[in-house]
Order: sequence, then C-alpha cells, then structure tokens
Amino acid sequence: MVVLKGIRNIIIANFICFTLQLILRGKLEMIFGLVPSMLFKGYVYQLFTYMFLHGDFFHILMNMYALWLFGSELEFFWGTKEFYKYYFITGIGAGIIYSIFNFHSDIPVIGASGAVFGILLAFGMLFPERELLIIFPIPLRIKAKIFVFVIGGLEIIYLLSGSRGIAHLAHLGGLFVGFIYLRWKRRRLY
Repeated sequence: MVVLKGIRNIIIANFICFTLQLILRGKLEMIFGLVPSMLFKGYVYQLFTYMFLHGDFFHILMNMYALWLFGSELEFFWGTKEFYKYYFITGIGAGIIYSIFNFHSDIPVIGASGAVFGILLAFGMLFPERELLIIFPIPLRIKAKIFVFVIGGLEIIYLLSGSRGIAHLAHLGGLFVGFIYLRWKRRRLY
C-alpha cells in the first residue's frame, strides 16, 4: 500500500517530535503535552501539540502503524485535505473530552491515540464489511465494524475498571467525536 501525503507528513512529524523528546529527556511533556489544568488556564495549543508526543517507542510505533494501516485508505477515499481535517478534529475532540472530565489534573496526556481511534472508527463506518486479519494470539478474521465495537468495548471496560497509565477516555473521545462528525457530515451531504 502506498503511503499518501497526509499520512506520510503526520508520521514524519510524530517521529521528529519523538526524537526531540528523547534528546530533551522529558522537558517537552509539561509544555506540549495536554495538561488539563493548564488547558483551562489558556494553554489551548496543547490540544494540538499533545498528539505529536509519545511515551515510548512501542507507543509511537503502534499509533503510527494503525494510522498507516487504517488511514491510508481513508486519505485515498477522502483526499488529503479532508483526511487532515478529520484527523485533527478527532484528536482535538478527544483531548477536549478528556480534559473536561479531568479538569483538575496536572498530569500530561500524550499521544495520537485519540485521533487514531477516530481513524479506526471511520474505517469501520466506511468499510464495515471489510475483513481484517488479527494475528495475535491466534489468526482470526473479523469484520471492521465488529473490530471497532470490540475495541470500543474494551476501552469502556478499561475505563470503568480504573486502569491507570493510559488515557482510555481520550480513546473513547476520539471514537465519539468521529462518530458525531461522520453522522453530521453524512446528513449535510444528502
């Protein structure tokens, strides 16, 4: 599969930022990560910048792989401009939702996961019958729409169980904002 311009640019920007994080060793997260208590004091730019920082190599690798895997077809289908628009709307929306429910938090949230979950939702909505091959732990074929429901359901379970260290609410926020946006857009087109 060809890597399209939008996907390529987002991946490159994320790896550049991750390299800077490694060089600067933790100095970027409080400034450019999403710190809800700072957001409500005027640090609105964090809703954009937090998507370009990641916790470790596995975090960025999984986000960028999922972005490429599901986003490439969406960018081809929508075009680069619409793809960028959707990606940033879901990422920023995920950050807003997370911050509203954690407005007192001084802990930075980082990663493109909210936007990537929005991409996953769009893929499931636009190509619901597409079969995905999940290899771990055993090979399994699953329809895209079922995969999205399973991933969303797991995120709800993790959130309700109080799982720490991962912003499950941001993941769900990306799914929610993506769903609202696509439903609204569909109504406007017909």
